[in-house]
Amino acid sequence: MEILMSVAANIIAERLKALRADILKQRIDAFIIPRADEYLGEYVPAHNERLLWATGFTGSAGAAIVLKDTAAIFTDGRYTVQVRQQVSHALFSYESLTDTPQVEWLKDNLPEGSKVGIDARLHTFNWYQQAQQELAKANIELVTLDSNPVDANWQARPVSSQDSIVLFSEQQAGQSCGDKRQAIADIVAKSNADVALITALDSIAWLLNIRGNDVPCLPVVLSTLLIDTKGHVKLFVDLTKLPDNIEKHVGKGVTFYAETELKHHIQQLAGKRLLADPDTANAWSQITAKDANVELVKGDDPIALLKAQKNPIELQGMRDCHVRDGVAITRFLAWLDSEVKDNNFHDEGVLADKLESFRKQDPLYQQPSFDTISAVGGNAAMCHYNHLNGTPAVMPMDSIYLVDSGAQYLDGTTDITRTVAIGHITAEHKQMFTLVLKGHIALDSARFPKGTCGQQLDTFARQYLWQYGFDFDHGTGHGVGHFLNVHEGPQRIASKGNQVPLLEGMVVSNEPGYYRADAFGIRIENLIAVQKCPELSNAERDMYSFEALTLAPIDFRLIDKMLLTETEIQWLNTYHSKVRNALSPNLKGHDLEWLTRATEAI
Repeated sequence: MEILMSVAANIIAERLKALRADILKQRIDAFIIPRADEYLGEYVPAHNERLLWATGFTGSAGAAIVLKDTAAIFTDGRYTVQVRQQVSHALFSYESLTDTPQVEWLKDNLPEGSKVGIDARLHTFNWYQQAQQELAKANIELVTLDSNPVDANWQARPVSSQDSIVLFSEQQAGQSCGDKRQAIADIVAKSNADVALITALDSIAWLLNIRGNDVPCLPVVLSTLLIDTKGHVKLFVDLTKLPDNIEKHVGKGVTFYAETELKHHIQQLAGKRLLADPDTANAWSQITAKDANVELVKGDDPIALLKAQKNPIELQGMRDCHVRDGVAITRFLAWLDSEVKDNNFHDEGVLADKLESFRKQDPLYQQPSFDTISAVGGNAAMCHYNHLNGTPAVMPMDSIYLVDSGAQYLDGTTDITRTVAIGHITAEHKQMFTLVLKGHIALDSARFPKGTCGQQLDTFARQYLWQYGFDFDHGTGHGVGHFLNVHEGPQRIASKGNQVPLLEGMVVSNEPGYYRADAFGIRIENLIAVQKCPELSNAERDMYSFEALTLAPIDFRLIDKMLLTETEIQWLNTYHSKVRNALSPNLKGHDLEWLTRATEAI
């Protein structure tokens, strides 16, 4: 291991040397390398993993700053251990993204008159404006570079996906591209803008009823889009990916251009008003607009809210794929119990691969919707743990195992977490699992008036943990797309969430948890859809409730029944009856026997 680390450090040292030569050539004193790429999404394709190339760090969030003689890497609390395993301390100092903001670090480490270079495509416009202002207070200039030093020195760079765009039919999407474009055009007009800049890849895919294979775990196409108040669209994309019949598929009013032509078309908007989201669209696009005398209209992505409200076809697809996903999960859990009974204990990687092997038997399965969190023991206490970032641990006897996984199917997206008893578990395990379950049930059972946002419901999931002095640090729920982004906005359920109301058709996760550092982690996650409350159809105001989409047993071996009320016991028994009825027709033999036992009434 030490030899491998030494070899890796030597490679990174050579890359830093090349970067510093480029920095000197461009007459700057520092260069910032964020993990993000030009599309600013959660997932980054291999050919855009610039931070990984420059540092060796594989985490999903972070940044590096390279100076003429030193360098620093910034990560959050999830990666405190990992960054020290992957990044040489001789080359980089370890800094906190939250405790030591990059701009403050630059002010402390650079003299007045210094210049900090950035690739404006890799930062949001809001970040750019704030960083520019803060650095100016210290007489430090923020410089946008025409050439990214990483790109200029990246030899043997992976090639981007060459897969063609996939046409997603109106029958699958539930609405035509033309109807969607008209709806978005109306929103753009109401925003008092002439054109909207769309950079979110899932928004573009939803609008045009297309999918792609350009980004891991996310079925989208790398592209940028402009849409005007008449619904006319310009898509900037790799033209070699266009299938022959795409013009007929999207309908009249959509034209296609090479990605390199975006700058020219933004400049052509001189004198017009461009709607752009400064928190999600990159700084380069909006700097280009301002320089061309285009008036910027600050606003949210006009597609996001409509996309989040699933239509009946999309919702049915989500229901259907969750049945098949539940079958795969059940077969995996039945297999796992058999392996434990036979004293066969596998490592986290083997377990994750085995779970995917069951999903792969579904002809509609495409890929995971995110990297599976397969975690045993203390690893499960890291809520975003990834066994691929180190040596996968072997499952110990008399412990609990947490598996958070999801899938992209042609008819929907899934995300499920189950916590499983392995052998004998402690009274503390049962207590904490049951408190988490009580919160899960409370949120699933919530009834709330139209206009309620996720922040108002977050307490439902935490209340029982709070009564015992416990809590969890992550949000309770995130939005989920339809064969799109497993982390979809703008809706969410969190203590510090936004004020976006939960609307009919939205899909969110319900995933309270508890984490004891270095000991164990617990999470129970189902996806739930917002619906008009069927039990309150004659209420004084419009009332909503949730429909559980996820169908898989919850391990009652981890439950302390004494902590549950009769209503909560009834909820669990009713849920398990629903699971059994939905999955049984698709199972047989040992798997069916296991499901029957796992869904018995308690």
